[in-house]
Amino acid sequence: MVLLHGPNGAGKTNLLEALHLGTQGFSPRARRDAQMIRFDAEAARVRLRGGQGDNAFTTDLVLTRHDSRRVELNGERLSSSDLLRRELTTLVFTPDRLAVVKGGPATRRAYVDRAVARLLPARASAAGEYAAALGQRNAGLRGVRSGHSSLDAVAPWTEAVVTLGEALVRARVDALELVASAFAQTAGELGLADATLDYDGEPASAEELSARLSLDVERGVTGAGPHLHDVRIEAGGRDLRVFGSQGEQRVAVLALVLAEAAALRARHGVSPLVLLDDVLSELDGDRRRSLARMIERGSQTVLTATATAALPAEPAQTLSVAPGEVR
Repeated sequence: MVLLHGPNGAGKTNLLEALHLGTQGFSPRARRDAQMIRFDAEAARVRLRGGQGDNAFTTDLVLTRHDSRRVELNGERLSSSDLLRRELTTLVFTPDRLAVVKGGPATRRAYVDRAVARLLPARASAAGEYAAALGQRNAGLRGVRSGHSSLDAVAPWTEAVVTLGEALVRARVDALELVASAFAQTAGELGLADATLDYDGEPASAEELSARLSLDVERGVTGAGPHLHDVRIEAGGRDLRVFGSQGEQRVAVLALVLAEAAALRARHGVSPLVLLDDVLSELDGDRRRSLARMIERGSQTVLTATATAALPAEPAQTLSVAPGEVR
């Protein structure tokens, strides 16, 4: 456990962002590379050395304002930062991640699809393959609507959407089942009793898509399938998106991160890197102590706080962060 402490605005979150960028190839908060480069600079660089199990690794990532990013792992340039995520696993909690609970269904679907890629890497392509087939079917539907295509051209893509949709739903359900038990336990230890994760949706059958074909042609989109599903995150039967306080939503997202870390350790035998930004500020004393115990027995963790006293445990390393300086 490493504790980064310092006043607000000192750069603690920037350090966590650099760790995430250097191990996953993307930022958990910025959408464009230029947003991660200092205002008076033309480029930014993150170089990391670490170990995963018995294996050492190095990563080198360079961002520029005008060219594509360059990512290297162990001295070898990668064609895509996606390849970096296949080798290294980092989980992150930031205040922005509350959207997993309080945001719309698309945010939760994206979370589950990322969890599938981490927990079930052999099925990591399920979401992308389904999305590609869905895009082809929707293009065919619009072609029929405009008179430039026929229903015969839609049929093969309907079959693909059914088959790939069934595989995607199965992968999502399996990933949630791997996390659900640890989620309930972790949330309970953090004071959120009877927390549950449930997948909300069934694969679209060929009969269902056939029955709604006219409506789909009229709208130009496929109106049934896993691209419209949701994940129910509840506590005591309450949908936390609608009926949860911000504190409960915060605990639920934190429990998701820690539960997936536990599932990854159990499944792959390697602890992921867990980054916890500003996680202590809204937890009371009992919950802080519970969190500290979980961190001590679990994954390698880096967390931020404005003061060392916020963490009721002895970290392996403490770093004091001030603007432009880390001690």
